[in-house]
Amino acid sequence: MAGLFSRRLDPRPPGGPVVVLLHGFGSDGQRDWLDTGTAAMLAAFGHTVIVPDLPGHGSSPDPATAAEAHAPAIARAVLDVLDGVERFDLVGYSLGARIAWELPALAGDRLGRCVLGGLAPGEPFAGVDVAALRRAVTYGEQPSDPFTAMIAGLARTPGRALCVEGLRETPFTARSWSGKLPPVFVVGQDDGMTAGIEHIVELTPGAELVRVPGGHVEALAGAGLREAVVKVLQG
Repeated sequence: MAGLFSRRLDPRPPGGPVVVLLHGFGSDGQRDWLDTGTAAMLAAFGHTVIVPDLPGHGSSPDPATAAEAHAPAIARAVLDVLDGVERFDLVGYSLGARIAWELPALAGDRLGRCVLGGLAPGEPFAGVDVAALRRAVTYGEQPSDPFTAMIAGLARTPGRALCVEGLRETPFTARSWSGKLPPVFVVGQDDGMTAGIEHIVELTPGAELVRVPGGHVEALAGAGLREAVVKVLQG
């Protein structure tokens, strides 16, 4: 797979600490982080902000196979964007948080503080009918399963369907965070996708759970998430 497309916002003066923002499924870096004002806010606080588009999303290329969309493979593609960056902080939302979960094992001491927003405590794509999803995005055939139909509405392209397939083959499993610093989890108070996240938080000593107003979509654009991110990254 070719390299990921990414945007960069530099503070004035340039050279501030690097923070990487990872978007959710069916979206892209522009919509999740630039249009919401989060990237500009962090640049105003002195951070160098890097905003990649994940495979099959935005301006990044599609994965050629499901294996290229395995969670660790996507994390490696993100790390390739950071070639030459000695240390970085990380903010991920939904799928972005899922990919962020893989990065400590690859980045080691390069990874600093981390905010995991809207993280599902299980594998959200486990219930997808992959064959029906493929037919939906290729031929427009409506899946009979309501959940698969919802995911098809978000996927819309074969490239994103491959992302679903690859992530399903490397499901999220509950375990302790492997980074040097404990993460901060941020979830919407009305976000059913994050139900049970307390059990993930409890696995990592020092991890913090912050609840903000809204559901899965509303929390991303809300002031509560931005405030939590600034608090973590500003120390």
